[in-house]
Amino acid sequence: MPLWNIHHTPGIFTDEEKHLLASRITDHYEQIGLPRFYVITLFHETRTEDFYVGGEPTPAGVRVVIDHIARHNPDRESRRRTAQWVKGILQPHLERKEGLHWEFHVDETSEDLWMINGIVPPPGGSDTEKLWAENNATSTY
Repeated sequence: MPLWNIHHTPGIFTDEEKHLLASRITDHYEQIGLPRFYVITLFHETRTEDFYVGGEPTPAGVRVVIDHIARHNPDRESRRRTAQWVKGILQPHLERKEGLHWEFHVDETSEDLWMINGIVPPPGGSDTEKLWAENNATSTY
């Protein structure tokens, strides 16, 4: 499961922009074989009075925290490719905002600590995971 928590000050995203960004994120994961329902994107609007960078309130800021569970990067080079991909997804949505402070990081969590609807997801790339992707829903196996 990729979980994207996007913390942002007011006025950074319209509802349409949120939908577009969440769709782009999900499309990428689907292209690498994950079921679409694995991908969750949450937008958290944070008042400027509650968004601090370097101990100072930030008038325009975005902080993205991404959790990867379903797949992990095996080495440094693949982690760098993932970081560049995340940058490529976010930058077009953020670079048009003058004076915006933005950053992200990606955590990789053990898949042993993950369930969907009380079911341990099938191994990555397995026939069952492919069935989940095709049906866009969990099923017992």
